[in-house]
Amino acid sequence: MSAADAHGLHDAASDIAARFVEARLSLTALPDYPGERPLDMAAAYATQEIAIGLFPDEIIGWKVGMVPPTQQPTLKAHRLAGPIFRRNLWAVSSEPTPLPAIVGGFAAVEAEFVARIGKVDPSRTDWTLDEATAAVTAMYIGVELAGSPLSTINDLGSAVVASDFGNNGGLVLGAEIQDWAARLDGIEVETVIDGEIIGKATADSIPMGILESVRFLIENLARRGRPVTEGALISTGAVTGVHRVEIGAQSLCAFSGVGEIHCSVIPARA
Repeated sequence: MSAADAHGLHDAASDIAARFVEARLSLTALPDYPGERPLDMAAAYATQEIAIGLFPDEIIGWKVGMVPPTQQPTLKAHRLAGPIFRRNLWAVSSEPTPLPAIVGGFAAVEAEFVARIGKVDPSRTDWTLDEATAAVTAMYIGVELAGSPLSTINDLGSAVVASDFGNNGGLVLGAEIQDWAARLDGIEVETVIDGEIIGKATADSIPMGILESVRFLIENLARRGRPVTEGALISTGAVTGVHRVEIGAQSLCAFSGVGEIHCSVIPARA
């Protein structure tokens, strides 16, 4: 690739990133993808990196999502990552947690297990599953608000998803799972939306397991030149699936023997 071509691709990615960030900050839905869609994960993460630099907040964690099997051979990836910003981290309280969704955009509720990471060697770019597991200092129950200004984001492929912060809108952090390594496999997860049971599953519904999500994330960030920081949270994947919701929806994610997380989807406001 010539220097001129590389410069042109960077300019295109910068424009896409700026338009996504502007839409998120102004809480404005986008009618279409704001530019030429990325065809591979390298282009997607290049756009994401630019957007991270433009977004006026601190990253406190990361979400991991699954790449559909039909896309994995082309994208050469089975998972994708996106940042979670401090302003979009919410704690469980006695009242349903408000989930702010951009009107006209995309919003979904996802029951997830959330790992907290200890100190890792920032120079390492290859990680085994055992090494990544040893880096987990705590495990929690949680709910990811999948969210984007682009309503069709999940229909356009995983590279598009990765380019817009991994389609993350925030994270609700629930109770810590005591003795999580011994208990994890036995925790049943149920998602209820507007009184209807939408999904039931356990941690093993995540392809290759939630700890593979941790391993992937640590390795992905190290290879991107931004090693995971101590204390970072990793939302490891939608246990019962991705459940799209509309403004006004009420959700309940129950984790047997650990706790429940109640949420209410509201219009995002400045």
